[in-house]
Parts: sequence; C-alpha cells; structure tokens
Amino acid sequence: MSSYLKVSGTKLVDGDGNEVVLRGAGLGGWMNMENFISGYPGCEFQIRAALAEVVGSTKAEFFFDKFLEYFFEEDDAKFFKSLGLNCIRLPFNYRHFEDDMNPRVLKQEGFKHLDRVIDLCARYGIYTILDLHAAAGGQNTDWHCDAGTHIANFWMHKDFQDRTIWLWKELAMHYANNKWIAGYNPLNEPTDPTHTAVIMFYDRVYDAIRSVDTEHAIFFDGNTFASDFSHFGDVHKKWHNTAYSIHDYSVYGFPASPEDYISSDEQRRRMKRSYEKKREWMDQRGLCVWNGEWGPVYAREQYDGLATDAINGRRYKVLKDQLAIYSQDRLSWSIWLYKDIGFQGMVYVSQETPYMALLKDFLAKKHRLAVDAWGADTSRVQHTYQPLIDHITKEIPQENQGLYPFPVWTLPGRVGRLSRSILVTEYLLKEWAEHFRGKNEAELDEIAKSFKFENCLRRDGLNKILMDNAQLVAEQ
Repeated sequence: MSSYLKVSGTKLVDGDGNEVVLRGAGLGGWMNMENFISGYPGCEFQIRAALAEVVGSTKAEFFFDKFLEYFFEEDDAKFFKSLGLNCIRLPFNYRHFEDDMNPRVLKQEGFKHLDRVIDLCARYGIYTILDLHAAAGGQNTDWHCDAGTHIANFWMHKDFQDRTIWLWKELAMHYANNKWIAGYNPLNEPTDPTHTAVIMFYDRVYDAIRSVDTEHAIFFDGNTFASDFSHFGDVHKKWHNTAYSIHDYSVYGFPASPEDYISSDEQRRRMKRSYEKKREWMDQRGLCVWNGEWGPVYAREQYDGLATDAINGRRYKVLKDQLAIYSQDRLSWSIWLYKDIGFQGMVYVSQETPYMALLKDFLAKKHRLAVDAWGADTSRVQHTYQPLIDHITKEIPQENQGLYPFPVWTLPGRVGRLSRSILVTEYLLKEWAEHFRGKNEAELDEIAKSFKFENCLRRDGLNKILMDNAQLVAEQ
C-alpha cells in the first residue's frame, strides 16, 4: 500500500485522489466479546473472572487466547475477500492494553492478536478500522462497553477520559506508519447525557492522536449510540481528515419490529427518513459519512421453528432496501457482524461443534429468559416483568419517565436492561463457567476451535446480497 486513505469532502480517497468506498463488516465478539455473539451471560470481564474461578487463571487465559487466535485466521480473510468486501472494523476492549489496577502502563501483549489480524487483512487487500468499543469506565449505558452497569461513568470521571486519551496516543504511535489501516474510530456509541462532554473529549483525543499521527483518518461516532450530531455545531472546522460515523439499525430488522416488513412504500420511506436524520448534520456541512454498524438479526430453527425461513426472508428484504439507499449515496459501511453463534453473523459456529454442544441447554435457557438485550424475544418472560413496568408507569409522572438515553431506551427497555440483562445475568455467570469444570488444556483447545472458519456455517442469503452489492458499487 503506497498511500493512506484520506477524507476529501464527502468522500474517502486514495493517494491519487480516487474515491474509495469501504464495504465490510465488524469483527464483533473478538477482542471485545459480547454475550449474544459468543454465548455467555453478562459482560466479558465477568465471564473471564468466572471461568478463572472454575478452571484457574492459567487455563482461563489459555482458553481465551486460543479463542482469539481461532476467531479470525487466514481462511476467514480469504472468504471475506472473495465476497468483494474491502474493510473490517476491529472492535477492541481497553482491558487488552491496560489494567484498572495498573493504569497507564501499556500491556504490550495486547498487540499480539490485533497486529496479527491487521497484517493478515493487509495481505488480502483488506483495510481495517480500529474501534475502541469498550473504554475505561464505560462510555455508554450498554453491555458492550464491558462496564457491568447502565451508568456511563466515563462521562462522570475525567480520569477515565484521560486514560483513554493516553491509550489512543499509544495506539497511534504504534500504528502511525501502517497504511492498510483506514483510520481510527476513537469511541464506539457514546451516550453522553450532557451532549457536550463528548465534543470536548473528541477535541482532546483528536489533538492527542494528531500529535503522533498526522496521516490516518479519524471516524467520530455521533452521540447516543452514533445517532445524534445535533450538538456538534461548527466543531468540525477544527478537525481535518475526519469522517463521521452513524449506526443505522432499522427497527424492521429485529423481533421488536412494529409490523412485518413487506418493503412497502411507507416502510421504505420511514427507513430512509431515519437514515437521513442521522446524517443530517454532515449533509448540511458537506462532511464525510461512514455507517459503522447496521444490519438485521436472523431467526434460528432451534428457537423459531417453522417460521425461521419466512422471518429471515423479511430480514433480507430489510437488508436489500438499506443497501439500495446506501448505494445511491455511495456510502461506506461496515455491517454488524462477521462471525457469531448464529444470530447475526455472516458466518456462524455450527451446532455440531464442541462449544455449541457443551452449552446447548444453557443457550436455550438464556434465550428463554431473554437476558441478552440485543434482539431479545421477551414473549416467554414478559408476564414476569410487566407488573414492574406497570408499577413504574403508574407511580412516576409521565414527564419523568423518559430517562436518557430515551427514546433509544424506552421505559420497558430500561426495565429489561436493568432487571434481565444486568441482574439476572449475574446469577447465570457461575452456571456458564461450570460447564468448563475439569477440562484440561487439550479439551479447552478443542472447544475454542469451534470458532475456526472450518467449523462455521455460512449465511448464504446475507453473503450473496453483500457480494452482489459490492460488485454493483465497484462497477459504478
């Protein structure tokens, strides 16, 4: 690679000024594990501690290291490239590089797998974008920032912000000369309740990165889960070679959809309006937009039975209609996600693997209890939680019910996050870890191998749509 990608007006361009449209996926569940992706309850730091308690720290570290190794290897890069895709967003957790009890001391071992995958992607002509998905203190209210709480303490304690700026300076120094890195995504899905602290943080982290790396593009997420730039004003005038990231999930692609998606004129209008609203601030100022996350979730035969194919047929319609909008704008995007255990991934771990066999009954229980917030089907537990929702609705004045990040979090959604996804999962952690009791390293290695490409199935309907779109954009 002879040149860095740059932001030029509304576009990304190469060193010769030619437009580059990034089309790819997020490697979610890898260096920032997530419950619905990998099949555990709660947050990553919790299950790492629970497993260490059951099998010992040495075996636990061995298992997670092998998991990271097998999750993305050369066969994955080959397959990804074969679809005509050209960029992978790499979410990572700050804990790989810094310990809370030993802050601002860089853990060099954190680069082991990140360097490996960046270099592997480069060999196959795939750009990467580095995404700090979990920052110290937790930059948002959800499970995927690995904080174990619904309070985004990152915005309440300056030291968390200072540590993150320190980390990005270290990362930028390490990767400054790597031209296959398309850019840095300093903070995934912030939820700053003031709407202004996030802008001040971005200004500081921009300066820190630019002090050691003047070449790489920077991709800033909007506030409130990458949906809101309404408070950014004219701050973009201070930032050069910078793009702005939306996350464009459509409600029609999830179990909570208000109606079956039939691609009606009205449904497509609503879908497009939601997308246009997220990027409005950028369009008014002629700025570059990147869609860092989007995409439906999919039904699974073991849970959805005979309805699986019909549900997924509707989800593919959502996918196609979103891509049609993006293609009109020549939008760069990164679908969520590449690999998981069967809910959203382009490839997913086979039910016949040791990992899925070991956890089959537990995963069914976890699904029944709806403890994963992402795409939860609450039909079998709603009767348990509805009285609490009704109680709050009755006792709290309506004007006080919309707690931030409302309306992304509705009142029922907030009750679900706190009661199911935080409280109930705490009681499931030991049960998950106990499945590994007595396993030796050879057995743990075989379990981790479940995530190798050769042990995964391909979601052909999804991949065909992505491949056709990549070819269409390339031809244009």
